[in-house]
Formats: sequence, structure tokens, C-alpha cells
Amino acid sequence: MSDELNLMSLELRMGINREQALRNLALRTGVDDISSFVAMLVQSDRFGTNVAEALRIQAETMRTHRRLRAEERAAKIPLKLLFPLIFFIFPSLMLVLMGPAMISIYRVMLPTLGGGR
Repeated sequence: MSDELNLMSLELRMGINREQALRNLALRTGVDDISSFVAMLVQSDRFGTNVAEALRIQAETMRTHRRLRAEERAAKIPLKLLFPLIFFIFPSLMLVLMGPAMISIYRVMLPTLGGGR
């Protein structure tokens, strides 16, 4: 990010106007959050609005989007855990729980099935 900001600063020193330098920054990075940040700065510069207030609103919007993405990822976790549970954890759990019972049943039933010797 610092390299990109340095490139933007060099573009400004070369004489490119601020709006074009910011748009070039957004194009070079290709990140949606930076693109929306650049759009907000360009609009704020063009219309002469308060940059501090625009930055506060932008920060709140980015926090909301980040929270929504985290909640979306958290909602997908149970589905991703379903297959390992079914194929790996449940069979081993059943073996551990039912194993001793099966051995006891085998020991009791073997002499009975053998004819009572």
C-alpha cells in the first residue's frame, strides 16, 4: 500500500491532477474498498464537502461490510464441518462407544452358542 501511495505522490509531482492520480491508484490496486475510498475522495474534492465527515461515513461503511463478510463466513462453517463429522469423527466415536459393549456381548454369547460346554 505504501508503494502505491508513493506512486500516487510521484504522479502528483509530475503534474497529473489529483482526481486522475487517485483513479490510477484505484485501477492499480484493483481492491473494491480502495475503489470506493477513491470515489469518496474524488466526490469530496469535486463538490467541496467536508473530508473528515466523509471519512467517518466511509469508515463506518467499511466496518459494516467487514462485519457482514465475517458473519457470512461464520454461517458457512457448520456446512463445511458436516462432512468431516460424518465420515471421520462419528465412526471413530461409535467404535469407541460400542466397542466394549460388543466385546462383552461376544464373551457372553460365545459360550451360549458353543453348546454349553
